Amino acid sequence: MHRVAIVALEGVVPFDLAVPCETFGRTLLADGSPAYEVKVCGLGGTVDTGIFELRPPFDLSPLEHADTIVLPGVADLDRPVPRELVLALRKAAERGARLASVCTGAFVLAATGLLAGRRATTHWLSAAELARRHPAIDVDPSVLFVDNGRLLTSAGAAAAMDLCLHLVRRDHGAAVAAATARIAVMPLVRDGGQAQFIVHPSAVDDGESLAPVLHWIEENAQRPLSLDVIARRAAMSRRTLSRRFREQTGTTPAQWVTQARIRRAQQLLETTAHPIERVADLVGFASASTFRAQFHNTLGTSPQAYRRSFRAR
Repeated sequence: MHRVAIVALEGVVPFDLAVPCETFGRTLLADGSPAYEVKVCGLGGTVDTGIFELRPPFDLSPLEHADTIVLPGVADLDRPVPRELVLALRKAAERGARLASVCTGAFVLAATGLLAGRRATTHWLSAAELARRHPAIDVDPSVLFVDNGRLLTSAGAAAAMDLCLHLVRRDHGAAVAAATARIAVMPLVRDGGQAQFIVHPSAVDDGESLAPVLHWIEENAQRPLSLDVIARRAAMSRRTLSRRFREQTGTTPAQWVTQARIRRAQQLLETTAHPIERVADLVGFASASTFRAQFHNTLGTSPQAYRRSFRAR
């Protein structure tokens, strides 16, 4: 069973702690068995979250054998990261453990030096400070999470769920991740490259939300979806549609369509034996070469490599 250790430091942000506990703790495999063993760790004694106090049931010893270590956000960025934890995290990384930070947990991970020379993210409010303190890190404040393989960082708040579901998908495939997302009433549609601001809520319910159009695109991504077709569906001009897309999704209609097709392709690659050419056709790409190029641009790997990594699971 995959072992997850979640570190609760003094001043831990309760939400950042709860999301990985709930997500990994409730993930089930196809046979109904737990997918993860979850342990909350600390440095001993009581941890003050600012709202309530908690006592982690484990010290840092589970980090010695954990497959994944999660570092939730902390409220006080000026509190020194305990040397004991820094050494334990470096040792875990050396033996191949996966380290993931949530929100300002990136500051804890950065203290190990492991993020130097790598791209990372954190809550947009703290991104400039992370970059100032650690200039060797390529801080990207615009994304939900960054996956560097064994080192992952996420933005704040709900992005913790995006990161955790991404890890579940990496570990156990799309079907298990989708089931976990349904339990959490969370759509499995936000990829790490999307902006932290996915939707800007209006002050009033003015009927301008693109949610119905976005759902329609997901359901019809295999069709030819030009800007004109989407604009007619949304009953908007091309210019208005493009402006609303940029405001509410941080991307363009064409990019959203491509992302929807890639998500569907991931599912087919994981769950079917269709040739790459057939997958490309089923999800709406004009050619297999275009599909391969877009797939690589989005996920950083080829469809064949992705299938080898996930289909057996």
